[in-house]
Amino acid sequence: MKSNEKHSKSWNEIKTNDSWALFKIMSEFVNGFEKMSQIGPCVSIFGSARIKPDHPTYELTERIAKKIVEAGYGVITGGGPGLMEAGNKGAHLANGTSVGLNIELPFEQHYNPYIDSDKMMDFDYFFVRKVMFVKYSQGFVVMPGGFGTMDELFEAITLIQTGKIDKFPIILVGTKFWGGLFEWIKETLFNQYKNISEKDLDLVKIVDHEDEVVEILDDFYKEYNLSPNF
Repeated sequence: MKSNEKHSKSWNEIKTNDSWALFKIMSEFVNGFEKMSQIGPCVSIFGSARIKPDHPTYELTERIAKKIVEAGYGVITGGGPGLMEAGNKGAHLANGTSVGLNIELPFEQHYNPYIDSDKMMDFDYFFVRKVMFVKYSQGFVVMPGGFGTMDELFEAITLIQTGKIDKFPIILVGTKFWGGLFEWIKETLFNQYKNISEKDLDLVKIVDHEDEVVEILDDFYKEYNLSPNF
């Protein structure tokens, strides 16, 4: 074999690597559960890592985070730059709980400076990190974002739709950004193909203002108790 050819792992090598990976996965779950269970009720804010501080959506995200803290919740983000930074910044400036669940990536991702020093967590595995978001969030606020944001959004919708977790508010911010997607969901998934039910359309609310976000959260928790989702 030429020196520059990629080595293909044998089944035995794969099996050995997988066995050791289980310990790393378990340690991430244990560490995450221990830290997150002590933090208290929080709302997760998702959004693009690429949006800069001078963008109106960054400023809106910061205002939303402040309102969430003023309503009595902490804020959880993915811990990185862009709208994640805006969420942590708003929580920090409002003297609230500011949590960052960072993921190791070859680009884009690095800690922002507005996370509480004792509430920074690093993850190698996306699926472990997503469990932390879902289990300990009292609501998802989803700002404009890319594939990662869509991933978090649709996983939460699916888990609630299938009854795998308790229902909690999923709030999309930005009618201009989200309106086309959910028009397609209504017309194509529901009306044309019947791939979802009518009640599934109610799992998500689309708003444009920070006060609407807090109103939805408050209305929901007048009826339901604050608690982990599973």
